[in-house]
Amino acid sequence: MRAEGEWTQHGAPAVLARGGDYAAAGSIDMAGIERIDSAGLALMLELTRRAKARGQTLRFTNAPRQLLTLAGFFELDAILTLT
Repeated sequence: MRAEGEWTQHGAPAVLARGGDYAAAGSIDMAGIERIDSAGLALMLELTRRAKARGQTLRFTNAPRQLLTLAGFFELDAILTLT
């Protein structure tokens, strides 16, 4: 599944509304993300939690540099599967 737009405090609610689709995807291509902030990172954690509840692993591919920096800063790169 391909993610697009902004995963920020403004865009996160719409993505969360489709959270089941994302959590079931197995892999989310982040190449279309234009901007991400801590709300987007929290969203990713929630999607990962939902996938784990289903017994699945969720991978985030083509993670933008901004996301890798945020995940590293908050030491979440060990929890999120980022490539």
